[in-house]
Amino acid sequence: MKPGIRRTHPSDTVTPIEPLRIDRRPRAGARFLLGTVFVACAVAASVRMGAIASWTGYARAEAAGDVVVESRQLEIGGALITVNLVAGRTDLPSQRLFAWVTRAGRAVAMYYGGFPVQRAEVNVRPTPGRDGVFHGFTFCPDSGTLTTRISVGEHTSEEELADDWMMTHELVHMSFPAMADEHHWIEEGIATYVEPIGRAQDGQIPVESVWQQLVEGLPKGEPGPSDGGLDHTHTWGRTYWGGALFCVMADVGIRRATKNRMGLEDALRGIVAAGGTMDHDWTIERAFGTGDKATGTTVLMGLYEKMKAAPAPVDLEQLWRELGVVANGRNISFRDDAPLAAIRKAITEPPRAKLAPVKP
Repeated sequence: MKPGIRRTHPSDTVTPIEPLRIDRRPRAGARFLLGTVFVACAVAASVRMGAIASWTGYARAEAAGDVVVESRQLEIGGALITVNLVAGRTDLPSQRLFAWVTRAGRAVAMYYGGFPVQRAEVNVRPTPGRDGVFHGFTFCPDSGTLTTRISVGEHTSEEELADDWMMTHELVHMSFPAMADEHHWIEEGIATYVEPIGRAQDGQIPVESVWQQLVEGLPKGEPGPSDGGLDHTHTWGRTYWGGALFCVMADVGIRRATKNRMGLEDALRGIVAAGGTMDHDWTIERAFGTGDKATGTTVLMGLYEKMKAAPAPVDLEQLWRELGVVANGRNISFRDDAPLAAIRKAITEPPRAKLAPVKP
């Protein structure tokens, strides 16, 4: 990462009509230059409500110093993660907040076979008069320690922390190199796709929840009539869910090519092992080439060539039939006699190998 540059992945929420996670997905907006810092303007939207809100408080948050009242160092997946609780009141005791961050870190470490970086920092900011988790963003400060800042409402319940996806989403961002702006879709797509899978692998959510989120979310990532491909269409749907659509097709493609011996997790772990984490700037070709080398395939580069500058719609109904995913409203069931049922099962199984332990 270039000195003085902070690449952020902001998140915000709008309270949905119903507590469905995929309608509270973070929205990405434009980055702008403030002194020597790139700051992202977060745009929050609820597709069901049609509500859009934006805010630019990250600039002030970056400039303001946090008053830390309690810290704890967590050893997760071979990494040392420093969690700082910033001054402010929460109904929950601090140990519940530390446990929440621990769960998120464990989900990431489960997917990657170890936490992707040696050291990380999480700053938790209580917000008076609110509940829930919001305003999450991850960046690389001048210190070089990848850092997530995230807000927790004063009245947040333990159930809300257990249901939260945002903390895991932000930590996943640390696992992939910083991309040029036109490739922001792969940064968000990986975080969107990996987050529920990692949580399911760690037993935090049921496997059915992973597929329910994909069934409901991936259509939002399909190209529209004037779509110019993932590198050229920077809408919210194409950035988050279009990126996730690329990931699911890559996962299935790698597993087909390797007779289900490897998947996207192996490609992403190969990128991490080669030093491709968020504190380094890589080209997308370097990242995908490294991932393909790890799996002995050309799936990532081939899919990128297909989807980068052309609409490339995906027949999701056929994909669900082949995987044996059956949706009845929000209820998900599985057909184990489907052609790709073994691939479906392998996607959410815990990884088979561990990354080499990292030293704090």
